Amino acid sequence: MPYWRLSAFYFFYFAALGILMPYWGLYLQSLGFDPFAIGSLMSILMVTKIVAPNIWGWLGDHLGHRMLIVRIASLMALLVFLTMPGATGFVEIALIMILFSFFWNASLPQFEAVTFNYLGKAVERYSRLRLWGSVGFIVTVVLVGYLVDRLGTGVVLTALLTVFAGILLSSLLVKDKPGAISTQVQPSILVLLKTPRILAFFAAVFLMQMSHGPYYAFYSIYLQDFGYSKSSIGILWGIGVLAEVLLFVFMHRLMHRYSATLILLVSLVLASLRWLLIGYFPDVLGLLIFSQLLHAASFGSFHAAAIHLVHGYFRGRHQGRGQALYSSLSFGAGGAVGAFTSGFLWEQWGAAFAYTMASAVALLGAWIVWRYIPVSKLDN
Repeated sequence: MPYWRLSAFYFFYFAALGILMPYWGLYLQSLGFDPFAIGSLMSILMVTKIVAPNIWGWLGDHLGHRMLIVRIASLMALLVFLTMPGATGFVEIALIMILFSFFWNASLPQFEAVTFNYLGKAVERYSRLRLWGSVGFIVTVVLVGYLVDRLGTGVVLTALLTVFAGILLSSLLVKDKPGAISTQVQPSILVLLKTPRILAFFAAVFLMQMSHGPYYAFYSIYLQDFGYSKSSIGILWGIGVLAEVLLFVFMHRLMHRYSATLILLVSLVLASLRWLLIGYFPDVLGLLIFSQLLHAASFGSFHAAAIHLVHGYFRGRHQGRGQALYSSLSFGAGGAVGAFTSGFLWEQWGAAFAYTMASAVALLGAWIVWRYIPVSKLDN
C-alpha cells in the first residue's frame, strides 16, 4: 500500500479546508461584503457538496479509473481558482466559488474509494491514513493565521493556490489499484438504498452533521460573547482537531475490538453530551476543554466507523456513489440544514436552546442506529 502517497492527498485536501473554514470569510469581508453576502457565498461550499460528489460518483462507478477522475477534478479546481485574484463583484466571486468547489468537492469521495481498494480487508487502517488530513488542517490553521496577522488577508489566496497545487501533485502520485474494477453482476444501487439498515445509516449520518450546526456556525462568536480572546478561541478549536488526530492514531485498535455500528452509536451519544456542555457551561473552561476533546467522538470515531460501513454497504462499481452519498447527505445536506436551523433557533430562543436541540438531534441519530442497524459481518 502506498501509505505516504495516499496520506499526502489527505494532507493537502484538508489543508484547503483549514484555510477556507476560518479565513475565507475574513477575505470576503476585506473585499467589503456584508454578513449576509458572506454567508451566502460561504453556503456555496455546502450546496456544491450535495450535488458534485454524486455526479462524479456516477462517472467513477460507470467508467472506472477513479484516479483519472480525481486528477481531472483537482486540475480543474486549481485552474478555476487561478481566476479568483482580481475578482471583486458578488456574482463574479459566486460563479468562481461554484465552479472550483464543484470540482474540489468531487475528488475526495473517489479518492476514498481508491484508498479502500488498497486497504483491502485491513479497513481498520483507514484512520492511520486519514489522520494526515487532520494534520494538514492544523498546519494551515496555525500557519495561515500567523501570516494573515503579519501580511493581511490577501495571503489567503496565495495559500489556497499553493494547497490546490499540492492536491493536484499528490493525485499524480497515486494510481488505481490493479484489479480494483469489479466485473461482478450487482443489484441496482436503488435496490441497496431501499435496504432498511442503509436508509437508517444515512439518516444517522445526516442527523450527526445537522447536530453540528450551532458549533460550526456560532462557536467562535458564542465564546467571544463570553469574553474569550481570539487566541483562546483558536486554542480551543485546535484542541478539538488534536483530539481527532490522536483518536485516528489508535482507531485501528478500537475497530479491531468493537463493531463499527457500536462505535457509531457511542459517538452519537457522546456528541449529544458535547453539545449540552457547550450550551450550558460556556463559562467553565475545564468543561469547554473536555467538550472539545469529545470532538474525537463527534467527528473522529464517527467518521472512521461511518466510512467503514459505507465500504461494506457499497461494493465494486457502487463504491464511488456510496462514498458520494455519504459525503453529500452528511457534510452537505446535514451541514446545510444544521447551519440554517441553528441560526433560526439561536435568533429566536438563544444559544442554550440551539445547543439543546442539537443534543436532541444527535440522540435521535443514536436511537436510529440502535433500533435499525444490526451488527453484521459488514462491521468487520
